[in-house]
Amino acid sequence: QVSLVESGGGLVQAGGSLRLSCAASGRTFNNYVVGWFRQAPGKEREFVAAISWSGGGTRYADSVKGRFTISRDNAKNTVYLQMNSLKPEDTSVYYCAADHLSFMHTSSVRYGYWGQGTQVTVSS
Repeated sequence: QVSLVESGGGLVQAGGSLRLSCAASGRTFNNYVVGWFRQAPGKEREFVAAISWSGGGTRYADSVKGRFTISRDNAKNTVYLQMNSLKPEDTSVYYCAADHLSFMHTSSVRYGYWGQGTQVTVSS
């Protein structure tokens, strides 16, 4: 069992930056692929980024490529999402998810462990 807790959300102006953290507890976290997803009101949950268990592989949605960076510190059992050049359309609840996977899947159904989410609001 893995428990995930997100933090770092908040209100920021367009063009600003935020860094989200996903802290894990429970089973050995460094064996898990971790993904970030987001969901805006009335919309489906969408993939944002994922990172391999070693941190050597990353994957991004086209909408955030070049602006967001995912990283992990397995010694701290934490995964980060650095978000730069934020846009109003990035406003969502951001969730981290994890599972023992062999690939950085973009589908949310592949991830069995989820955090409670953190709100990110970008004002224009």
